Amino acid sequence: MTQATSTFNPDPALPVLQDIHHTFGMVPNLFRAYAKHPALLEANWNKTKAVLLGGGVLRQTKEIMALMVSLDNGCAYCIAAHSVALQNLGMERGHINALLLGLYPSEFTASDVELIKFARKVNLHWRDISDKDISTLKQMGIAETDIIETIGIVELLAGFNRFARTMQVEVDF
Repeated sequence: MTQATSTFNPDPALPVLQDIHHTFGMVPNLFRAYAKHPALLEANWNKTKAVLLGGGVLRQTKEIMALMVSLDNGCAYCIAAHSVALQNLGMERGHINALLLGLYPSEFTASDVELIKFARKVNLHWRDISDKDISTLKQMGIAETDIIETIGIVELLAGFNRFARTMQVEVDF
């Protein structure tokens, strides 16, 4: 009896790592570290694709949220990763540096700025979020799905920040 070796996968993380490589052109060290727990790697990659790479909020806005949450949480790895992502999306280094100082470029819409500020509040002061915070965003024309997506970005990045710092993931960007 022979086994078909093409269906046997000795590394359960391999298909996810291949998908990550296909998406980014590399496998960032963060995901390599998660690969030691394939189920967690897969769950985090699926959430990354759904929330950071997909959804209704502009990718640049989500990358800025990711950058700011990482800044607030003191995660050098994620700050580097999302700075590079923003540069790959066409943002100038000067604008990224301004963001790190809390300055928003003039071409940002009021809605984008408010979503970014909301993400930071969800990250740092989630206990203080009120109905007024949500209704203010809705009154600006921000869809509830975009508000939920913003919260998802914070959830994802706060977890990545804690993981990267705790596991001392080396910056590879």
